[in-house]
Amino acid sequence: MLINYETSKSLQEVRQAIEEKAKAKGFGVMSVHEVSNILSNKGVPISYQCVIVEVCSPRHASQVLSTDPYISTAMPCRIALFEKEGKTVISTMAPTAMLEMYNRPELKDVAEEVEKLMKEIMEEAL
Repeated sequence: MLINYETSKSLQEVRQAIEEKAKAKGFGVMSVHEVSNILSNKGVPISYQCVIVEVCSPRHASQVLSTDPYISTAMPCRIALFEKEGKTVISTMAPTAMLEMYNRPELKDVAEEVEKLMKEIMEEAL
């Protein structure tokens, strides 16, 4: 399941807000991928801006990785920002939906907490 929001703010404004809000909620910004620029530099451009911001909460990461190292394949949390029809879209995969792949119901509370925080980060960046 995807969690999506749209805003009339520019992609760069949203990117800056996402990074600030993530840090304010205890997440670190692990990396920022300028996807559209990378593709353009490789000679295969796309027709819109696309950026992926990777964020991670150390406390939550420690909890899930202490239970199951395979969950590292779904980390860190990725927030995609892209332009569509004159709007900036903010999108991420729901941590609760991703957890279902690992058959670890004991981590449901952690996934729900991370999902709540991710929604707050995204909503506050609108």
